[in-house]
Amino acid sequence: MPIKLRVATFNLENLDDKPRQTPTLEERIAVMRPQLLRLNADILCLQEVNGQEETGQPRRLLSLERLVEGTPYAEYHTVSTMTADGTQVYDERNLVMLSRYEISEHYQYKHDHAPAPWYQKVTAEPQEVEAKEVKWERPIQHARVKLDQNRFFQVINLHLKSRLPSNIEGQKLNTFTWKTACGWAEGFFVSSMKRVGQALEVRMLIDKLFDEDEDALIVVCGDFNAESDEVPVEAIRGDVENTGNGKLSRRVLVPCEQTIPEPSRFSMLHIGQGRMIDYLLVSRSLLAYYTGSDIHNELLHDESIAFATDKKYPESDHAPVIAEFELP
Repeated sequence: MPIKLRVATFNLENLDDKPRQTPTLEERIAVMRPQLLRLNADILCLQEVNGQEETGQPRRLLSLERLVEGTPYAEYHTVSTMTADGTQVYDERNLVMLSRYEISEHYQYKHDHAPAPWYQKVTAEPQEVEAKEVKWERPIQHARVKLDQNRFFQVINLHLKSRLPSNIEGQKLNTFTWKTACGWAEGFFVSSMKRVGQALEVRMLIDKLFDEDEDALIVVCGDFNAESDEVPVEAIRGDVENTGNGKLSRRVLVPCEQTIPEPSRFSMLHIGQGRMIDYLLVSRSLLAYYTGSDIHNELLHDESIAFATDKKYPESDHAPVIAEFELP
Protein backbone atom coordinates (compact mmCIF):
# COMPACT_ATOMS: atom_id res chain seq x y z
CA MET A 1 0.00 0.00 0.00
CA PRO A 2 1.29 3.51 -0.80
CA ILE A 3 2.06 5.87 2.08
CA LYS A 4 -0.02 9.04 1.81
CA LEU A 5 1.66 11.77 3.80
CA ARG A 6 0.42 15.26 4.72
CA VAL A 7 3.08 17.60 6.11
CA ALA A 8 2.13 21.02 7.50
CA THR A 9 3.82 24.05 9.02
CA PHE A 10 2.04 26.61 11.20
CA ASN A 11 3.29 29.57 13.25
CA LEU A 12 0.85 29.70 16.19
CA GLU A 13 1.92 33.26 17.11
CA ASN A 14 2.94 33.08 20.75
CA LEU A 15 0.62 30.36 21.97
CA ASP A 16 0.50 30.94 25.73
CA ASP A 17 -1.70 31.06 28.83
CA LYS A 18 -0.57 34.13 30.74
CA PRO A 19 -2.76 35.67 33.45
CA ARG A 20 -5.13 38.31 32.08
CA GLN A 21 -3.95 37.79 28.50
CA THR A 22 -6.34 38.91 25.76
CA PRO A 23 -7.59 36.90 24.00
CA THR A 24 -7.59 34.07 26.53
CA LEU A 25 -6.21 30.66 25.72
CA GLU A 26 -9.77 29.30 25.68
CA GLU A 27 -10.76 31.89 23.06
CA ARG A 28 -7.74 30.97 20.96
CA ILE A 29 -8.41 27.23 21.26
CA ALA A 30 -12.01 27.72 20.09
CA VAL A 31 -10.68 29.13 16.80
CA MET A 32 -7.38 27.29 16.34
CA ARG A 33 -8.34 23.70 17.21
CA PRO A 34 -10.63 23.49 14.14
CA GLN A 35 -7.72 24.86 12.08
CA LEU A 36 -5.50 22.01 13.26
CA LEU A 37 -8.21 19.42 12.60
CA ARG A 38 -8.65 20.76 9.07
CA LEU A 39 -4.91 20.33 8.44
CA ASN A 40 -5.25 16.59 9.04
CA ALA A 41 -1.45 16.46 9.09
CA ASP A 42 0.64 13.34 9.55
CA ILE A 43 3.63 15.52 10.43
CA LEU A 44 2.98 18.97 11.88
CA CYS A 45 5.76 21.53 12.43
CA LEU A 46 4.86 24.39 14.77
CA GLN A 47 6.58 27.65 15.64
CA GLU A 48 6.07 30.14 18.52
CA VAL A 49 4.83 27.66 21.11
CA ASN A 50 5.49 29.16 24.53
CA GLY A 51 6.22 27.14 27.67
CA GLN A 52 4.32 27.29 30.98
CA GLU A 53 5.42 26.58 34.53
CA GLU A 54 3.82 24.78 37.45
CA THR A 55 5.24 24.90 40.96
CA GLY A 56 8.02 22.37 41.40
CA GLN A 57 7.81 21.21 37.79
CA PRO A 58 10.05 21.91 34.77
CA ARG A 59 8.62 24.25 32.15
CA ARG A 60 6.35 22.35 29.74
CA LEU A 61 4.10 22.90 26.72
CA LEU A 62 0.87 22.98 28.74
CA SER A 63 -0.95 25.37 26.37
CA LEU A 64 -0.19 23.16 23.39
CA GLU A 65 -1.39 20.12 25.32
CA ARG A 66 -4.70 21.89 25.90
CA LEU A 67 -4.91 22.98 22.26
CA VAL A 68 -4.54 19.41 20.89
CA GLU A 69 -6.60 17.78 23.64
CA GLY A 70 -9.31 15.58 22.13
CA THR A 71 -7.68 15.60 18.68
CA PRO A 72 -5.59 12.91 16.96
CA TYR A 73 -2.50 15.08 17.58
CA ALA A 74 -2.73 14.32 21.31
CA GLU A 75 -1.54 10.78 20.53
CA TYR A 76 1.26 11.81 18.14
CA HIS A 77 4.96 11.49 18.85
CA THR A 78 6.06 14.97 19.99
CA VAL A 79 9.47 16.63 20.25
CA SER A 80 10.33 20.22 21.12
CA THR A 81 13.32 22.50 21.40
CA MET A 82 14.80 22.50 24.90
CA THR A 83 17.02 24.75 26.99
CA ALA A 84 20.78 24.13 26.84
CA ASP A 85 20.72 21.86 29.92
CA GLY A 86 17.95 19.74 28.38
CA THR A 87 15.69 19.94 31.44
CA GLN A 88 12.80 22.03 30.11
CA VAL A 89 11.38 23.86 27.09
CA TYR A 90 12.12 27.51 26.42
CA ASP A 91 9.95 30.20 27.96
CA GLU A 92 9.02 31.53 24.50
CA ARG A 93 8.99 30.56 20.81
CA ASN A 94 9.66 26.84 20.98
CA LEU A 95 9.76 24.77 17.82
CA VAL A 96 7.57 21.67 18.10
CA MET A 97 7.14 18.68 15.83
CA LEU A 98 4.19 16.27 16.07
CA SER A 99 4.28 13.07 14.01
CA ARG A 100 1.91 10.18 13.42
CA TYR A 101 5.04 8.17 12.56
CA GLU A 102 7.80 7.26 14.99
CA ILE A 103 10.47 9.92 15.53
CA SER A 104 13.58 7.75 15.73
CA GLU A 105 16.06 10.60 16.34
CA HIS A 106 15.80 14.32 17.00
CA TYR A 107 18.29 17.15 17.43
CA GLN A 108 18.54 20.89 17.75
CA TYR A 109 21.35 23.07 16.45
CA LYS A 110 22.49 26.59 17.22
CA HIS A 111 25.99 27.50 16.06
CA ASP A 112 26.82 23.80 15.74
CA HIS A 113 27.45 24.15 12.01
CA ALA A 114 27.94 27.92 11.61
CA PRO A 115 29.85 29.81 14.34
CA ALA A 116 28.46 33.18 15.41
CA PRO A 117 29.92 36.06 13.35
CA TRP A 118 31.70 38.96 15.05
CA TYR A 119 30.55 42.55 14.49
CA GLN A 120 31.38 45.96 15.98
CA LYS A 121 28.35 48.27 16.17
CA VAL A 122 29.00 51.72 14.75
CA THR A 123 26.00 53.72 16.05
CA ALA A 124 25.83 52.36 19.62
CA GLU A 125 26.11 54.93 22.44
CA PRO A 126 28.63 54.64 23.91
CA GLN A 127 30.27 53.27 20.76
CA GLU A 128 31.59 49.73 20.93
CA VAL A 129 35.37 49.57 21.08
CA GLU A 130 35.64 45.97 19.88
CA ALA A 131 33.62 43.44 17.91
CA LYS A 132 31.24 41.08 19.72
CA GLU A 133 29.61 37.82 18.73
CA VAL A 134 26.24 38.12 16.98
CA LYS A 135 24.31 35.02 18.09
CA TRP A 136 20.87 34.09 16.82
CA GLU A 137 18.27 33.44 19.47
CA ARG A 138 16.48 30.35 18.13
CA PRO A 139 17.86 26.90 17.35
CA ILE A 140 17.05 24.72 14.33
CA GLN A 141 15.03 21.55 14.98
CA HIS A 142 15.77 18.35 13.05
CA ALA A 143 14.10 14.95 13.31
CA ARG A 144 14.46 11.61 11.57
CA VAL A 145 10.97 10.15 11.08
CA LYS A 146 10.61 6.42 10.42
CA LEU A 147 8.10 5.83 7.59
CA ASP A 148 8.65 2.07 7.33
CA GLN A 149 11.39 -0.49 7.90
CA ASN A 150 13.65 0.89 5.19
CA ARG A 151 12.78 4.56 4.72
CA PHE A 152 13.31 7.63 6.84
CA PHE A 153 12.04 11.16 6.41
CA GLN A 154 14.40 14.02 7.35
CA VAL A 155 12.31 16.91 8.74
CA ILE A 156 13.82 20.31 9.56
CA ASN A 157 11.69 22.84 11.45
CA LEU A 158 12.88 26.43 11.73
CA HIS A 159 11.93 29.99 12.63
CA LEU A 160 14.34 32.54 11.22
CA LYS A 161 14.95 35.92 12.87
CA SER A 162 12.18 38.44 12.27
CA ARG A 163 12.59 41.67 10.32
CA LEU A 164 12.28 43.68 13.53
CA PRO A 165 15.56 45.52 14.13
CA SER A 166 17.83 44.23 16.89
CA ASN A 167 18.58 46.52 19.81
CA ILE A 168 21.37 49.07 19.40
CA GLU A 169 22.47 50.47 22.76
CA GLY A 170 21.57 54.14 23.25
CA GLN A 171 19.61 54.36 19.99
CA LYS A 172 16.03 53.95 21.25
CA LEU A 173 13.83 56.53 22.97
CA ASN A 174 11.42 53.80 24.04
CA THR A 175 10.36 50.29 22.98
CA PHE A 176 8.82 51.48 19.72
CA THR A 177 10.72 54.69 18.93
CA TRP A 178 14.21 55.03 17.50
CA LYS A 179 16.36 58.08 18.21
CA THR A 180 18.01 58.11 14.78
CA ALA A 181 17.38 56.57 11.36
CA CYS A 182 20.94 55.23 11.23
CA GLY A 183 20.41 53.47 14.56
CA TRP A 184 17.29 51.79 13.15
CA ALA A 185 19.21 50.87 9.98
CA GLU A 186 22.00 49.23 11.96
CA GLY A 187 19.45 47.33 14.07
CA PHE A 188 17.85 46.10 10.86
CA PHE A 189 21.27 45.10 9.52
CA VAL A 190 22.08 43.07 12.65
CA SER A 191 18.72 41.26 12.40
CA SER A 192 19.41 40.53 8.73
CA MET A 193 22.82 39.12 9.69
CA LYS A 194 21.15 36.77 12.19
CA ARG A 195 18.51 35.68 9.68
CA VAL A 196 21.00 34.92 6.91
CA GLY A 197 23.35 33.27 9.44
CA GLN A 198 20.56 30.92 10.51
CA ALA A 199 19.85 30.16 6.84
CA LEU A 200 23.52 29.34 6.31
CA GLU A 201 23.46 26.92 9.24
CA VAL A 202 20.32 25.26 7.83
CA ARG A 203 21.98 24.88 4.42
CA MET A 204 25.10 23.38 6.02
CA LEU A 205 22.89 20.84 7.80
CA ILE A 206 21.13 20.01 4.52
CA ASP A 207 24.45 19.45 2.74
CA LYS A 208 25.55 17.17 5.58
CA LEU A 209 22.39 15.08 5.08
CA PHE A 210 23.06 14.93 1.33
CA ASP A 211 26.66 13.88 2.01
CA GLU A 212 25.25 10.91 3.90
CA ASP A 213 22.60 10.14 1.26
CA GLU A 214 22.17 12.14 -1.94
CA ASP A 215 18.68 10.64 -2.35
CA ALA A 216 17.58 11.72 1.13
CA LEU A 217 13.88 12.53 1.59
CA ILE A 218 14.17 16.03 3.09
CA VAL A 219 11.54 18.62 3.94
CA VAL A 220 12.37 22.00 5.48
CA CYS A 221 9.35 23.61 7.18
CA GLY A 222 8.81 26.84 8.98
CA ASP A 223 8.60 30.60 9.21
CA PHE A 224 11.47 32.03 7.15
CA ASN A 225 10.51 35.72 7.68
CA ALA A 226 11.62 36.24 4.07
CA GLU A 227 10.06 35.97 0.63
CA SER A 228 11.15 33.56 -2.07
CA ASP A 229 13.53 35.97 -3.85
CA GLU A 230 15.32 37.04 -0.64
CA VAL A 231 18.71 35.75 0.47
CA PRO A 232 17.62 33.48 3.39
CA VAL A 233 15.26 31.45 1.18
CA GLU A 234 17.69 31.35 -1.74
CA ALA A 235 20.52 30.26 0.57
CA ILE A 236 18.50 27.29 1.83
CA ARG A 237 17.22 26.34 -1.64
CA GLY A 238 20.68 26.26 -3.25
CA ASP A 239 19.44 26.88 -6.82
CA VAL A 240 21.85 26.06 -9.64
CA GLU A 241 21.20 29.56 -11.01
CA ASN A 242 22.98 30.88 -7.91
CA THR A 243 25.78 28.31 -7.53
CA GLY A 244 26.49 28.04 -11.26
CA ASN A 245 27.27 24.37 -10.69
CA GLY A 246 25.04 21.84 -12.45
CA LYS A 247 26.63 19.00 -10.45
CA LEU A 248 24.78 20.33 -7.39
CA SER A 249 21.36 20.08 -9.04
CA ARG A 250 20.37 17.00 -7.00
CA ARG A 251 20.90 19.05 -3.83
CA VAL A 252 18.45 21.83 -4.76
CA LEU A 253 15.37 22.21 -2.56
CA VAL A 254 12.07 23.04 -4.24
CA PRO A 255 9.31 25.24 -2.68
CA CYS A 256 6.01 23.34 -2.74
CA GLU A 257 3.86 26.49 -2.90
CA GLN A 258 4.96 27.11 -6.50
CA THR A 259 2.10 24.85 -7.64
CA ILE A 260 -0.48 27.11 -5.92
CA PRO A 261 -1.99 29.83 -8.18
CA GLU A 262 -0.20 33.13 -7.54
CA PRO A 263 -3.25 35.09 -6.26
CA SER A 264 -3.60 32.54 -3.42
CA ARG A 265 0.13 32.15 -2.76
CA PHE A 266 0.52 34.00 0.56
CA SER A 267 0.79 33.06 4.23
CA MET A 268 0.60 36.58 5.73
CA LEU A 269 -1.16 39.85 4.94
CA HIS A 270 0.80 43.08 5.43
CA ILE A 271 -0.62 46.49 4.44
CA GLY A 272 -3.17 44.72 2.27
CA GLN A 273 -0.46 42.79 0.43
CA GLY A 274 -0.18 39.03 0.54
CA ARG A 275 3.33 37.83 1.46
CA MET A 276 4.73 34.32 1.34
CA ILE A 277 7.05 33.77 4.31
CA ASP A 278 6.09 30.27 5.54
CA TYR A 279 7.45 27.40 3.47
CA LEU A 280 7.82 23.71 2.84
CA LEU A 281 10.96 23.10 0.77
CA VAL A 282 11.61 19.55 -0.42
CA SER A 283 14.48 17.59 -1.92
CA ARG A 284 14.24 16.38 -5.51
CA SER A 285 13.93 12.80 -4.29
CA LEU A 286 10.84 13.75 -2.28
CA LEU A 287 9.49 15.94 -5.09
CA ALA A 288 9.00 12.76 -7.13
CA TYR A 289 6.17 11.82 -4.73
CA TYR A 290 4.65 15.31 -4.37
CA THR A 291 0.92 15.53 -5.20
CA GLY A 292 -0.10 19.07 -4.17
CA SER A 293 -0.13 21.96 -1.70
CA ASP A 294 -2.59 24.25 0.03
CA ILE A 295 -2.47 27.41 2.15
CA HIS A 296 -5.37 27.95 4.55
CA ASN A 297 -5.42 31.76 4.24
CA GLU A 298 -9.14 32.38 3.71
CA LEU A 299 -9.65 34.14 7.07
CA LEU A 300 -6.21 35.71 7.43
CA HIS A 301 -6.22 39.17 9.04
CA ASP A 302 -3.90 42.01 8.03
CA GLU A 303 -1.30 42.01 10.81
CA SER A 304 -0.20 45.58 10.00
CA ILE A 305 -3.53 47.38 10.46
CA ALA A 306 -3.45 49.53 13.59
CA PHE A 307 -6.48 47.89 15.22
CA ALA A 308 -5.51 44.33 14.24
CA THR A 309 -3.96 43.42 17.59
CA ASP A 310 -3.91 40.24 19.62
CA LYS A 311 -6.65 41.79 21.76
CA LYS A 312 -8.97 41.71 18.76
CA TYR A 313 -8.11 38.48 16.95
CA PRO A 314 -7.51 35.06 18.56
CA GLU A 315 -6.15 33.62 15.30
CA SER A 316 -2.51 33.56 14.32
CA ASP A 317 -1.39 36.17 11.80
CA HIS A 318 0.18 33.31 9.81
CA ALA A 319 -1.67 30.84 7.61
CA PRO A 320 -0.79 27.14 7.81
CA VAL A 321 0.86 25.64 4.73
CA ILE A 322 0.35 21.99 3.74
CA ALA A 323 1.99 19.65 1.23
CA GLU A 324 0.87 16.15 0.27
CA PHE A 325 2.97 13.20 -0.87
CA GLU A 326 2.24 9.63 -1.96
CA LEU A 327 5.16 7.28 -1.55
CA PRO A 328 5.11 3.77 -3.01
